[in-house]
Amino acid sequence: MADQQRGRRAIEVGPTGKTVAANIARLRERRGLTTRQLSSVLERAGRNVPASGITRMEKGERVVTVDELAALAVAFGVSPTALLLPLTDRAENRVEVTGGGEVDALAAWEWGIGRLPLTVTPGREKTELVEHRLFGAPQWLSEHVRYSALAAAAAPAAPTEGGRKAMDEIRKRYKEQTGEDIDPDVMLNRLLGVDEKDGSDG
Repeated sequence: MADQQRGRRAIEVGPTGKTVAANIARLRERRGLTTRQLSSVLERAGRNVPASGITRMEKGERVVTVDELAALAVAFGVSPTALLLPLTDRAENRVEVTGGGEVDALAAWEWGIGRLPLTVTPGREKTELVEHRLFGAPQWLSEHVRYSALAAAAAPAAPTEGGRKAMDEIRKRYKEQTGEDIDPDVMLNRLLGVDEKDGSDG
């Protein structure tokens, strides 16, 4: 055993690794797939993971590579974020992210979908918000979102109760980070990359 382990370093599964393991099991069951069936789906996608390997992934006994995570997300019909972040009942539930520590679920998901940084440095809130938006996604994506938002604005729909609560949570987090109390419409425009005055990027 010592000879087999010589030269190897044990890979410790951290908080996000444990979340991925739990989400693989959750999504596989929600999709009604056995480990053997999921293995077949991955094999057709070019990733050879045996059923026993999937079982070990779900137990946190096997590290999931980046390529495997991407293939699993495609197989489940979700984004990679749905595997990387915990699914919680409430926005204020605390979750742990590798490298980021413990944060509320809303902060983790806003970061995961590219809306806001996970954490900010006191005194550099606005700069880091801009940098996050600048470096976190291609410019053409901002343009796409901007035009989509402008098109949707032509036929606005009444916000749902859940949507209002989510916006309130976002405004609360924004005020904590910047010290500013922001109007909901202005906040939505900023999140979408739409200038409030003329529809151009802010």
